Amino acid sequence: MFRKIGIFAAAIAVFAFSNIAEANELYGTLKKIKDNGTIVLGHREASVPFAYIGPDGKPIGYSMDLCYKVIDQIKTELNMPNLNVKLVPVTSQTRIPLLANGTIDIECGSTTNNLTRSKQIDYLAITFITGTKLAVKKGSGIKEIEDLNGKAIALSLGTTNEKAIKATAEKLGLNIKYQMVKDHPQGWLALETGRVDAYASDHSLLYGLISKSKEPSKYDVVGRFLSYDPYGIMIRRDDSAMRLLGNTVLADLMRSGDMRKIYDKWFDPGPTNINMPISDTLKTAFEIQALPH
Repeated sequence: MFRKIGIFAAAIAVFAFSNIAEANELYGTLKKIKDNGTIVLGHREASVPFAYIGPDGKPIGYSMDLCYKVIDQIKTELNMPNLNVKLVPVTSQTRIPLLANGTIDIECGSTTNNLTRSKQIDYLAITFITGTKLAVKKGSGIKEIEDLNGKAIALSLGTTNEKAIKATAEKLGLNIKYQMVKDHPQGWLALETGRVDAYASDHSLLYGLISKSKEPSKYDVVGRFLSYDPYGIMIRRDDSAMRLLGNTVLADLMRSGDMRKIYDKWFDPGPTNINMPISDTLKTAFEIQALPH
């Protein structure tokens, strides 16, 4: 009798050990990183101050700092202190396909977390909250989207801003001419050279573009918010291990107050003098997402 119990107990122990071993086995993005010895970081090149090319030709910014915090934890978790970080520039059109097909492992820029995109990819915790507004030249007389009736606006392809502007214009019956551009520099150039009357994007990005322009005093950000755009770092879909690791890092930063310090570094006033003190909404988001261990 006791022998049978002993055999049964031993079998349970083996089963439990095998389950623990399986639970600790790497999969998804972390396994890919471990096997390749490299993490591929997709980044924007002109999303000031989230991810843009700095004076030394390398990508810098708020989102880049947060991604590197996540990468530091990956190095610790995988015991890979010399993990190679490969940088790949992405655009609003390429960022989701490149993540979904495995070309990049994480995307660091200014990407809105929405339910439609979540059918293809996943997000870490919300790191910023913004919305669609209009950048115009001062003295243009444009204060709201209604003032664009009969005028032209530049929109970046594949963005939530494109969707918001077109939906609002249709709802209000506005006759707006659209000039589609591939990225923020093209949109800004269209406004700067007078080919369009406005450029629409997230208000934070517009302030960033103005702060980096040749004559910041000539431009203004106007209008009511035409969309709700919470930003998140993108990762691959159905990868709970990578999501847990990333969210643990961000929750720790939010709880400790380091998230606020990183925010202030880039926005208040920030290296481009963007001067955007943290909003009460974003402060609340940080408090809510600072999950305990």
